[in-house]
Amino acid sequence: MPVNRRDALIGLGALCAAHSRTALALRADGLMTAADVHVDGYPTVQAVRWMSERLAAQTDGRLRIRVYHAGQLGREGDTVDLARFGALDIVRVNFASLNNAFPSTRVFSLPYVFESVAHMRRAADGKPGAAVLEEFARRELVGLAIYDAGSRSFYNVRRPINEPRDLHGLKVRVPPSDIFLATIAALGGNPTPLPFGEVYSAMQTHLIEGAENNWRTFHTSRHFEVAHYWSQSDHSYSPEALLMSRRTYDALSARDRELVVAAARESVPYMRGLWDQMEAESRAFVLAASVKANDVDLPAFRKVAASIQERYLVDQSLRAIFDGIRGLA
Repeated sequence: MPVNRRDALIGLGALCAAHSRTALALRADGLMTAADVHVDGYPTVQAVRWMSERLAAQTDGRLRIRVYHAGQLGREGDTVDLARFGALDIVRVNFASLNNAFPSTRVFSLPYVFESVAHMRRAADGKPGAAVLEEFARRELVGLAIYDAGSRSFYNVRRPINEPRDLHGLKVRVPPSDIFLATIAALGGNPTPLPFGEVYSAMQTHLIEGAENNWRTFHTSRHFEVAHYWSQSDHSYSPEALLMSRRTYDALSARDRELVVAAARESVPYMRGLWDQMEAESRAFVLAASVKANDVDLPAFRKVAASIQERYLVDQSLRAIFDGIRGLA
C-alpha cells in the first residue's frame, strides 16, 4: 500500500523517539522498516519487498518489512545513522556514500577497477565482497548483501564528452565521497557535492551542468529531461550495500537471523534479473527521448584515473582487496 510523506515522517518520528531501545522489540508484530532513496519500482526497492514476502512466507507472516522509498526517511547518510542507532532496521546505501566511514568500500568505488558488470558481480559474491560486508560490524551494522548499481557514466546539459579535456570547466554533481571528488577533479571537471534529490533542479537552473550515474537512475530521476548528452565512460561500478541495524539483528532469535540473512542473499539474483531488464528498458527509453549518446576514449580516461587508484592503494589492506578483485577480472 502506498505510503505518503506525512505518514512516513510520523513513523520516523516514533522510531527516533524510541531509538534508545531495541527497535524490533518495540514492534511485537515483527514489522521491520527499510529505507531507500530510489523511487518505487526500482530494482533495489523491489528486492527488499521480495525479501519481505520471503520472510512472511517462512514465518507465517510474523516477519515482514515495510519499505519507505524515494527518500521518504531522509538521505542515504541520514538513514545509515538511523540504522546504527536502531531507529531503522534495514537501509540500502551506495558504496560511494560509505567510503569515509568504511574504508574497504573505497576499493569498489575506485575508477576503472572493474572490467564489466559481470566482473563486479564476481567480486561482490566472492572474497572481496565478503571482506567489505564484515567491516560494517565495526559501527553497529550488519552487512546483509551487495546489490548492483550498474556502471556509472557522465551526462550533462552542454556537450558530448569524448575525452577528459571535454570535462574541463563543467560543474559535475558527485556523491559525498572523497574518491568521486578526486576522480572528477583529476579528469578536469569541477566536482560539486549535492544531495541526489537536488540534482534535477540544479541542472535545470545551471547551478551544475552535469552528473554521473547509471542508465536506470538517469531515467527514473528524469534527469534526461534536462541533460541531453550521455557519454559512456563506465568510470565506476560502485555497488549498493544492504545493511541491517545491529540492534535489530541482536533482537532476533538465532533462527530468525538465519532467515533474514538467507533472504537477503537470495534477493541478490532476483534484484540482478530486474536490474538487467530495467536498465535495458531505461536506455531505450531515454535514447528514444532524443538523448544523444556517445562512446568515450576509454584509454585516455583510464590513464588519468590511474593516479587515483595509486593514491588509495598505498593502504595495504585496500591493496589486498584490490588484488582480489583484479584476480577475478
